[in-house]
Formats: sequence, C-alpha cells, structure tokens
Amino acid sequence: MFYFDEINGKKILKSDLLKAEHFFTTRDCCIQSKDAEYESIVTSNKKLICKYLGVEKLISPCQTHTSHIETAQKDKGFYPDTDGLIIKDKGLAVFLNFADCTPVIIYDNNKNIGAVSHAGWRGTAGKISAKTVQKMVNDFSCNPEDMTAVIGPAISICCYNVGDEVYEQLKATVKDFNGLYKIKDEQIFVDLKSINARQLEECGVKDIDICPYCTCCNNDIFFSYRKENATSNRHSAILKL
Repeated sequence: MFYFDEINGKKILKSDLLKAEHFFTTRDCCIQSKDAEYESIVTSNKKLICKYLGVEKLISPCQTHTSHIETAQKDKGFYPDTDGLIIKDKGLAVFLNFADCTPVIIYDNNKNIGAVSHAGWRGTAGKISAKTVQKMVNDFSCNPEDMTAVIGPAISICCYNVGDEVYEQLKATVKDFNGLYKIKDEQIFVDLKSINARQLEECGVKDIDICPYCTCCNNDIFFSYRKENATSNRHSAILKL
C-alpha cells in the first residue's frame, strides 16, 4: 500500500511493500528540471535528499526511452541512453525521472540488489521491466520469486489514449492483454502500470504494489507531461540499498 511521508516538510510517496529505502518525489521536492527558475530549488532539494539518505551524491542515467539497463558503479558518472539502473552496492543511491511515464522499482529481498526502470510506452513496448528482472537473474543470480516490485505514480488508463500502432506494440508484450485497455469514444486507452505489472508477473515476480495515483488527474501532486504542455519538470523514483 502506498502512503505519503515527508522530508523536512516536503511530501514524498512510499510503498510499505518494499523493504529497501525508496520513495517517489512530488512537486514539493523536484530534483530534475530544465527550467531556469527551478535551478536553485533542484540544487537545494538534492542536498536535502542526500542528507536524508546519508549519501554524498545521487546517481542518474541519461534517459532516452530505451530498454537499455546498466549497473550503477560508485566511480561512474555517465550512463548514456540508459533507462534502467541496477544497484548492488550498499550506500549507493540512484534516481530516474518521470512526468507521466511509469516508474518501476524492483528489489531482491535475499540478495539486497535493486533496480529502478523508466517505462514510458516505448520502454514498456521494449519490456524494460522484464529485461531488468532478467538482467538481475543473469548477472547476479537473483530469483524472481524473491523480488518485490513497486510501480509508482504514472499516467493511468483514465487519461492515456494511444493510436493503433502503439496499442499493437503494447499488446504484443504480454500473453493476456485482457483488462489492460479500454475503448471509450472510439479511442483506445491503455494501462501502462498494469501492463508492466503483467510483464513482471510473467517473469515470476509475485509481490507487486501498483500506485493508484494518476499523474494527469493528480497534477497538483505530480508533474504531467501531457497536462502541462511538455513541462521539463520531473518527479523522481529513488532507491538506496
């Protein structure tokens, strides 16, 4: 179940399902923006979050809507064309950024290895959630049955209409697409959060918490690319071992 918490009075969102330190930022504590007016706010919020987590810095990749996943390293600062980061070292903290796309945090409770993935429609069509699980299995001998997944705030089926081509690509990623879309006013609406959950389930991940908040409907709490005319402001998914 998701619940709100605070860092120095600034609202964050957590799930009680995940044992590792994690949270989703809100409009209160933005740490990613290209807006000059947000520059000092972003710097201040990053310092606040680093202090809260007890880390010197936060690691973040260059997201480009791929399904490419890397493993975060303490001395590596640049991860080009990367939309998923795995962390295996205690003390490291990673964050990825979102404004309607789907945040997916995965954690292996036995190995103490986790990951954050960015699943927009392209990442979802590329099965980035499933690929993240498979990379954790291949590289670190993780077991999907030991994993917990938290799917954070994203645009929901109520607001996310897509064309036929996108619909067909998303439909092809799971065995059963029932319940993952609806037709309204001759338009197709898809549920990216539940599609990613279905992909995880088909990989063997059983414990999954899906955030009920829609970034478009709850635009007072989260940023929305669609609602805010391509805003450069982002909320973030943060994970620390």
